[in-house]
Amino acid sequence: MQTVLLTDRERAALQAYLRLLHTVRAACDGDAGPPGATRPRVVPPAVLAEADRALEEAGLSGNEEAFFRMLGGWCPSSGTP
Repeated sequence: MQTVLLTDRERAALQAYLRLLHTVRAACDGDAGPPGATRPRVVPPAVLAEADRALEEAGLSGNEEAFFRMLGGWCPSSGTP
């Protein structure tokens, strides 16, 4: 397996994305509650803002292909598309 060397900003973007991914998975895997119950927001605004900011600072905002290629090399088990 090839080693992926990342800048600090790229690593921060990947970590923010993984936190976002784990937050969404935890919310979706939880009990839905009684029928008709209102579910809380899946992603807290602060988590989404952190991911957006980190992607922008790493120069990856709007460049999903490069980002997911980098993510797959750094963390193959992340379940990326």
